[in-house]
Amino acid sequence: MFKMFGAVLVLLTATLAGFMQARQFAARPSQIRRLILALKRLETEIMYGFTPLPDALRRIGEQSGEPIRAIFVNAADNMSSAHPWTAQESLEQAVMKLWKYTAMKAPEQEVIRQLSLTLGTSDRKDQLGHLATAVRQLESEESTAREEQARYEKMYRSLGLLCGAFIVILFY
Repeated sequence: MFKMFGAVLVLLTATLAGFMQARQFAARPSQIRRLILALKRLETEIMYGFTPLPDALRRIGEQSGEPIRAIFVNAADNMSSAHPWTAQESLEQAVMKLWKYTAMKAPEQEVIRQLSLTLGTSDRKDQLGHLATAVRQLESEESTAREEQARYEKMYRSLGLLCGAFIVILFY
C-alpha cells in the first residue's frame, strides 16, 4: 500500500516538474511580446506624449501584465524624489531585482540593459532610434523563443512523465 502511494507520488512529482519546465518555454514568447508592446508604448509616449520618463514608465507598467509591470513600475519608483537615480540606474536595478520572476533569458535582459544606457540621456530622436533597435532585437529573440517552445515544450511534458515512470520502475 505504501509502495503504491510512493510510486504515485514520485510519478506525480516528476510529471509536475516536466509541466513546470514546459510552462517556462510557453511563457517566454508571450512575455517577450508583452515587453515589445511596452517598449512600443514607451516610444509613443516619448514621441507624442512629452511625458516625463518616470511618469511614462509608470503608465506603461500599469498597462502591462506581470512580470513586465513590476519592472517598469519599480524603475519609475526608483526615479522618484525618494530615489533620485538616473534612468539607467533605476532600470538596471529593477531588471536585476525582478528578472528572476520572468521566463525570459539573458539575451532579453541584455537588450533592456543596453537600452537603459541611452534612455533619458539623449534627445528624443536618438531615444526613438534606440527603442526601435531594442524592439527589433526583442522580435528576433521572440522568434527564437517560439522555435524553442515548439521544439521543447511537448518534449518536457513527456519527459517528466517518463522520468517519473523510470524512477518508479527502478525502485520497484
